[in-house]
Amino acid sequence: MSTTDPSDQAAETVAQLRDMATPAGADALDRAGALLAGRTDAVTALSRLRAEVGVQLAGPAWGFARQRDRARAVFGADADRLLFTADALEQAGRPRLADRRAARLLAAGTDSVVDLGCAAGTDTIALARAGARVVAVDLDPVARELTALNTAALGLADRVEVVPGDAVQLVAAAADGRVAGCAAAVLDPARRAGGRRQLDPDRWSPPWSTVQALLDAVPTCAVKVAPGLDHDRVPAGVEAEWVSVGGSIVEALLWGRGPSRTWRRATVVDRAGALHELTADTDPGTADAGPVRGWLHEPDPAVIRSGLVALAADELDATLVDPTIAYLTSDAAADSPWVSSYRVAEVLPFNLKKLKALLRARGVGRVTVKKRGSAIEPETLVRQLRGPGGGSAVVVVTRVAGAPTAIVCDHP
Repeated sequence: MSTTDPSDQAAETVAQLRDMATPAGADALDRAGALLAGRTDAVTALSRLRAEVGVQLAGPAWGFARQRDRARAVFGADADRLLFTADALEQAGRPRLADRRAARLLAAGTDSVVDLGCAAGTDTIALARAGARVVAVDLDPVARELTALNTAALGLADRVEVVPGDAVQLVAAAADGRVAGCAAAVLDPARRAGGRRQLDPDRWSPPWSTVQALLDAVPTCAVKVAPGLDHDRVPAGVEAEWVSVGGSIVEALLWGRGPSRTWRRATVVDRAGALHELTADTDPGTADAGPVRGWLHEPDPAVIRSGLVALAADELDATLVDPTIAYLTSDAAADSPWVSSYRVAEVLPFNLKKLKALLRARGVGRVTVKKRGSAIEPETLVRQLRGPGGGSAVVVVTRVAGAPTAIVCDHP
């Protein structure tokens, strides 16, 4: 079995990227984009491209055009000027959130930032657009090429210097609050290896020790971390923030002691695009628990991961259904960005036979299953509860006061 040397593969990708940056490559990308927009199948599209732009440009143009098409939903009009590999696009942050990070990092007047692990350049672009001089660092030649080409395509090349470098060594050499000659830093450790997620921060690249060293040495910094990071790892004086978009956590951040303003922060971008922040200067503790009432509230995952469910409970005059479960209940619906609300129809001890009978009696044939604190598989339960009725419901399987319970809610 033959294998491709990673350095050879990287060199080939860099060559392809440089081809795409030429006038002929740009024309090939435009043609590939037009074929994609016309829903031309891959075989036909590649055949036409080979005939029109040549074999050397056809395959890369089609591949990069596909990534642009995928990126458009997040990057908007910029996507038509940017280049991504599949891996780089998967790792790329959301531009709106990168702009927000840049504004906060530069708020105190900092004018130079090192982007330690620049990937496709999302943070470098945001920082440069915010007015900073940026040193973009990466060991990966593909990442460096992407960042150089993308910043140039957006007219930011005069603000950006792209250099090879090892974040571990650069952070170790930090002095006087500066790293790589810059007064601020952004660090995004790689948290995947061999296609698998690395849950242990000590196995990130660079590892947790470098994260700690950066937070200690450079006050003005921001570090992207895994959303599941143990709170006990967060150093004193460092703000931890969890960000969700449309009900899913998209990033977690540790803010250096310079920009830190609070203990924990949950940032929720709702489905309409509005941004909301919930903060606590100290641990708010755990909300009180009580019986299930007329409404069940599911806290946003950013609120849960930040440990701020008790604040949402206070705001809604709500209680937990169980001391160990992050479902809230109250007498009223909640018009709040911190939770999704469901009107409670029935509460019963979890028993599959009785639950099916109840749903049939209510004319429910389609269910959405949610669970917390239960070993059930939602997809399996959905199939088991499917029936002939025309109605729908939300079935929440959880614990109430320690007992396995099914809460049947009206579908919103």
